[in-house]
Amino acid sequence: MNEVNLSMRLKRVYDYIPEGTKLADIGSDHAYLPCYAVLNKRSVSAIVGEITEGPFNSARSTIRQSGLEGIVEARMGDGLEVLLPNEVDVITIAGMGGSLIASILENGKDKLVGVETLVLQPNIGAYQIRNWLDKEGYSLVDEDIVEEDGKIYEILVGSKSNPISAYSDNKDMELFIGPFLIKNQNEAFRKKWEHEKSNFERILSQLESAKQTDESVQKIKEIAQKIEWIKEVLS
Repeated sequence: MNEVNLSMRLKRVYDYIPEGTKLADIGSDHAYLPCYAVLNKRSVSAIVGEITEGPFNSARSTIRQSGLEGIVEARMGDGLEVLLPNEVDVITIAGMGGSLIASILENGKDKLVGVETLVLQPNIGAYQIRNWLDKEGYSLVDEDIVEEDGKIYEILVGSKSNPISAYSDNKDMELFIGPFLIKNQNEAFRKKWEHEKSNFERILSQLESAKQTDESVQKIKEIAQKIEWIKEVLS
């Protein structure tokens, strides 16, 4: 993988970047995605945000080798602190846990002024991102799920300007599993949720066989509900 040949996971993220936009890629590592987006004229410019020196230097090297100095800029800082308000209109964050992505967005809310689109690829915990988007006024407008090298990844697209809600009366279930993914189930989706169902059933069995407390009783209810949701969408 490099700036002219993305992995399937990052190519799917790229596919959801609107054309002609100013991009910020946070936690970009080698800056492959933003360089690819500019080289293919999907983005007119890009900012790369890195928190540690090693990935920051790798990003600068890729930018230099791609001949994109002055168009793609690497900046060192924590999360969205590398940005100014109204500086970009699309942000991508890929390859982190859902809770970390949500916290990056939450801590950098003042930098989201002017950002119309968020393309987010969590490794786990996608529901935490859906909850954040819903709470902060970003409509979930699309989702994708892919398997690459034995791992399954979800991609979530949030839009600030789209007022239409993706959720039905089963909102809690859809926040947990994904409204678009439920409607358009593919092999990766079914594989993920069959695996999750088995995990939850194992945890439920362990909790039910242990000494009951108020906390464990509540946990049992929550896990049983999740199992029922999974069974419902897979049936």
